[in-house]
Amino acid sequence: MSAPLIDMHPELASDWWEVEALFDLCFAPGRTALSSYRLREDVPSVAGLSTVARDGQGILAGAIRYWPVRIGAARSLLLGPVAVHPTHQGEGLGALLIQGTLQKAAETGWERVMLVGDAPYYSRFGFERLDDVHMPPPTNPDRVLGRALIDDAWLGISGDVTRWDA
Repeated sequence: MSAPLIDMHPELASDWWEVEALFDLCFAPGRTALSSYRLREDVPSVAGLSTVARDGQGILAGAIRYWPVRIGAARSLLLGPVAVHPTHQGEGLGALLIQGTLQKAAETGWERVMLVGDAPYYSRFGFERLDDVHMPPPTNPDRVLGRALIDDAWLGISGDVTRWDA
């Protein structure tokens, strides 16, 4: 099922406050205390991949962000957060955001994407557990997932996930 009358475009600086308000609405109040946020602090999201979705009236319906990180010396994308406003949940908008941006990531030369999330949900997009990739604590290792955007992109990739500027 696809979301009706949705316009998706890269997130602009002017979208920032609305996107943050959507994330606040959809996630626990302590979301910024998560270890993944330490990897994002003072690091710009990936321009062109971080995307917003607006309904026919121009109201923010969903958003997804991507961040550059390192795993050892290898570069990777860190997907997240992704959120859909409660009034648009169940329309397939989250899937559209994920699938569309993963395709764009591959087209722009990224080789791999990782996230911290629910394996049963993200497995339908090709994400699998990354046993040899370690997020900063206190991250549940069962929730560290990755997807190759090119063949064998995760082959030989292991170690700690660190900030892009590290």
